[in-house]
Amino acid sequence: MNLLMNAREAMPDGGRLTVTTRNGAHGHIEIEVADTGCGIPRANLERIFEPFFTTKEYGTGLGLTNVKRLIQDNGGTIEVQSEQGMGSRFVLRFRPAERPVEEKATATNSA
Repeated sequence: MNLLMNAREAMPDGGRLTVTTRNGAHGHIEIEVADTGCGIPRANLERIFEPFFTTKEYGTGLGLTNVKRLIQDNGGTIEVQSEQGMGSRFVLRFRPAERPVEEKATATNSA
């Protein structure tokens, strides 16, 4: 959600936001979030995942930090490419599940 909100904020006059899913190498699952917004300055690219780093007037600097942590906690990676004036592209990669997810039993009420 954070990536989508950031993309929207990077396009105050409109633009294109795309979310793409695909099968990656080695069975990985990829999710790409790309926008045609203002882009991220090169000097900031190395810092965007640092806790408390923000360029927003009211930002906490924890959004992308939390995104990266959640992805890594689930065995994934995140990569960013950006060019000022052209937009940004984030690619999230997750390894395949090691075992199928078990379905939770649904409780039924019989009266």
